[in-house]
Amino acid sequence: MKKHVYLLLLVFSQVLQAQTPVDLSGFKKNGATVTVSKQLITIHWPAGAAGTGKMVLNLDGAQPLFNSIQLSRTNASAEVAANLDPVFILRTGKRTLSPSSGGWDVFFDRVPTRPYTTELVEFSKRKAGVSSEGTHTIIRVGEMKTPLFTGHLEITLYNGSPLFNIAAVLSTQKDSTAILYDAGLISRKDNWKNIAWSDVKNEMQHVKPAPDMAANDLEVKYRTIIGENETGSLAVFPAPHQYFYPLDEAFNLKFTWYGNNYLNLVPGFAIGIRQDPIGDKRYVPWFNAPPGTAQRLNFFCLLSADKAAGALAEVKKFTHNDSYAPLPGYKTMASHFHNEFISSVVLSGKPVPEKPEFVDVLKKAGLDIVKLAEFHGPGHPKGPDSPRLKELHALFDQTRRLSDTSFLLLPGEEANNFYGGHWLAFFPKPVYWVMSRKPDEPFVTETAEYGKVYHVGDKQEMLKLLELENGLAWVAHARTKASTGFPDKYRNETFFTSDTYLGAAWKAIPADLSWQTLSKRVLNLMDDMANWGLKKHVIAEADIFTITHQNEMYAHLNVNYLQLDKLPDYNEGWQPVLDAVRKGKFFVSTGEVLIPSFDVNGKKAGETLAVPASGKTTVTMQLNWTFPLSFAEIVSGDGDKVYRHRINLVQTKAFGAQTFRWPVNLAGRKWVRVEVWDIAANGAFTQMVWL
Repeated sequence: MKKHVYLLLLVFSQVLQAQTPVDLSGFKKNGATVTVSKQLITIHWPAGAAGTGKMVLNLDGAQPLFNSIQLSRTNASAEVAANLDPVFILRTGKRTLSPSSGGWDVFFDRVPTRPYTTELVEFSKRKAGVSSEGTHTIIRVGEMKTPLFTGHLEITLYNGSPLFNIAAVLSTQKDSTAILYDAGLISRKDNWKNIAWSDVKNEMQHVKPAPDMAANDLEVKYRTIIGENETGSLAVFPAPHQYFYPLDEAFNLKFTWYGNNYLNLVPGFAIGIRQDPIGDKRYVPWFNAPPGTAQRLNFFCLLSADKAAGALAEVKKFTHNDSYAPLPGYKTMASHFHNEFISSVVLSGKPVPEKPEFVDVLKKAGLDIVKLAEFHGPGHPKGPDSPRLKELHALFDQTRRLSDTSFLLLPGEEANNFYGGHWLAFFPKPVYWVMSRKPDEPFVTETAEYGKVYHVGDKQEMLKLLELENGLAWVAHARTKASTGFPDKYRNETFFTSDTYLGAAWKAIPADLSWQTLSKRVLNLMDDMANWGLKKHVIAEADIFTITHQNEMYAHLNVNYLQLDKLPDYNEGWQPVLDAVRKGKFFVSTGEVLIPSFDVNGKKAGETLAVPASGKTTVTMQLNWTFPLSFAEIVSGDGDKVYRHRINLVQTKAFGAQTFRWPVNLAGRKWVRVEVWDIAANGAFTQMVWL
């Protein structure tokens, strides 16, 4: 009898030891509920109009993690998916780092041309915990590792939406590391009646899974792949901008996949997101992974009780159907496109289309104003006069022809002469100028064919031209690419301190998945310029080449919302556009977070506030958003240091609009601005209020 009791106690002890402990100490009531029974964690969360979401996680190492994922309405539950496991594939390469290339801000790198590894991230369930942060419920499970990285799995549920995020949070101690990842969900049973997606022509496609179906990489629109069954659909998609590391081209590189044995690494049928390791075959920098940083290799899932088309319609709402939403009192402006329509089409002898594809693409993206950057490679910016002036004439003719009452296509160039580094020139009307001048040649001449023509021979004459024609200049891709070291190297030059020099342009270079934001490079420069005592602004730039409907354009775009009531008429000039930019009457956005109004004690961006002796001020912001917000940051400086006051916004839910008022002490400060970021690292930032 004693022997039997001993055996039973031994078996019971082994069962207890095998059961994964679940730490609930960090979970506070937030509208979601969590229960633990043996190896199962069950979470219910309010999913807004979709009803109530239910997720059952199985911590048994021999079973799939996602035991069941459900949606319920009025006491009727529907299981959308079951028996799924997350899967992550990590590519690890070597970053080229040097001060001359910008250090971790490097763009001119070709990671896939050097040896790199492609490995399945191992996952175990040895521990688990559930915590809450505002309206978010976070489940952390087990351990994840590759030979160089260690970490854990993180699942985040968002109250008010059938949306959740799955992330492998991994760190390495190895220096100079660059990474890339693919991710998705493996089915341990026949989950899906169909796999569905939108093709690049915006038409839904379906395929029935089969046990022997090989893995397929898909060229899709909206970056989304969907598993569909009789009771609903589950959409898998990445963060719309963060997942796309900077490239020169916005090519659609087949960012989703489905099928069996993906890369000969994934055991079973899966759907997911992916990156092509060789990118656009130009400069391919991947993501930075500095030592000790927590890299979030993540993707989103959206549950729907509808078929795949209905699920995709819900996903598209997060990016306004991949377009920039209209905002009363504002016009959207994007800059820095090397489409080279003039050289490649107009002057090449090819037929000139009445309605070029690139114009249709930009219009459908919700852009009201587009500033080109032609002749970046082709063309004759330094002359001789004959081809140079002919090129400018064609540029002015075509931008005039392709502009209308709702779309303003503006000429522009990335000048790259005189000042150092790369920079853009922007005039309020067509200006004929040649970027060279012979010793005996006058600065300005009058011609019968083109009227006034300028010949610019140095930086002093460049400044004079900008002053005479009321133009603007700004540094392109500051502190990286061919502008590494700029504008720092000429911060004290007359042309830079001049009012004709706007400041810098922002694009998400570099990419780092440990950040809750997109690139900080130019935001840091923005603060530095203000602490230098200069009233400069930062404008968004796209800096891409080919523009087609097939491309993944939205991921690589950003926009300036200019305070303009109406579009100028091309023939009358576009001085109001330059005035809004010059005065800082705009905010920059990736599109998902909008700032309809912003002021500090009543003073708006670009204006100057007399701070009371107490330093007490109030920042007032009206915000619109799609993804739930993460945080806002009030950034200020005293001419030496930068101060950051962070406001947690995790109480917000998806698709909101609210006016916030935040008290902040600005005693001794000389400037202030605000950034706002959401859970997918989409964001918006204001220009400075000067103090």
